[in-house]
Amino acid sequence: MKALLSIDYTYDFVATDGALTTGAAGQAIEEKLVGITKEFIEQGDYVVFAIDGHDATDQFHPENKLFPPHNLIGAKGRDLYGSLAPLYEQNNALTNVYWIDKRHYSAFSGTDLDIRLRERQIKEVYLTGVCTDICVLHTAVDAYNLGYQVFIVKDAVASFDPIGHEWALKHFAGTLGATIV
Repeated sequence: MKALLSIDYTYDFVATDGALTTGAAGQAIEEKLVGITKEFIEQGDYVVFAIDGHDATDQFHPENKLFPPHNLIGAKGRDLYGSLAPLYEQNNALTNVYWIDKRHYSAFSGTDLDIRLRERQIKEVYLTGVCTDICVLHTAVDAYNLGYQVFIVKDAVASFDPIGHEWALKHFAGTLGATIV
């Protein structure tokens, strides 16, 4: 069995006026990202929406010193972006669709993701979303270290840093042995 991890495709990371936006690069992947998400849902594969959730007043969270406030819990910026939002709303009651609130870059850090994947005997994880060189990268590294076979959907990942995006794609394949699809 396989799983699709949809990482941080939210208003703050994708919308033109998002707090930490990938802008046009993130918007350009919407059709592919939504299409593959729909495909995984319809096939009955496990689909995980791994979404940053931050508190701007948390003085101990390191991201609050590195980035402007983003994906704040309860704020519009944390909503799924574009046509991914209604796709999630139409399918979130299905047993193969799961939402994880994440506090760190990696979808595995401080969540029950690894347990949920192992319960379902999932060995392959397909990664989509933003940012290629931050949250997608850290999730891929953790997946690799936990023994999963990693697939990166090249046309469904983006970053606000084009150089970082290209570097991460090379790192996925050359260092993590990930398959770029």
